[in-house]
Amino acid sequence: MATDPIADSEFVAVAVGRYEARLIRYATRIVGDAEQARDVVQDTFLRLCGARPGDVDDHLAQWLFTVCRNRAYDVRRKEGRLSVLSEADLRRKPVMGPRPFDALERKEKMQQVLELMETLPENQREVLSLKFQCELSYKEIAAVTTLPVGTVGYLIHAGVQTIRERIRASAPAPSLTRRLP
Repeated sequence: MATDPIADSEFVAVAVGRYEARLIRYATRIVGDAEQARDVVQDTFLRLCGARPGDVDDHLAQWLFTVCRNRAYDVRRKEGRLSVLSEADLRRKPVMGPRPFDALERKEKMQQVLELMETLPENQREVLSLKFQCELSYKEIAAVTTLPVGTVGYLIHAGVQTIRERIRASAPAPSLTRRLP
């Protein structure tokens, strides 16, 4: 069956627009370098160009993240790197709130969560990243990581619970002093 090259290129263009940024964040977390992550994502989309849209359309996110994950781990193995991302790599475009102080506070809290996330076991870090940074469903995460859906749910729950507990433990105790009139 012949394929329509124009329709195929439109399919790829839509996929790039929808998933490129999330795939770059995900690959950066794995390889530890933004430039290498872009190369991994570019290779992922090149592989999509070779696939028939009908074969991947109903599970496109799963297919893209699986290919990206496999390629990123290949690159990481080849480089022999197991480095943690630097603070600069973790920075994202700041969210503009009504007051600059609110945006700074949110950014500091996000940084704290990302730092705490790095202390979690690798499997929890990966599923949390796929869920909250890449916005994949449990089913899609299970397909990407080859873990059962129940295990994905447990890992996400355990990771979030651990982060919450560590945030509570690091929060300053409420002040017991009273204001004088």
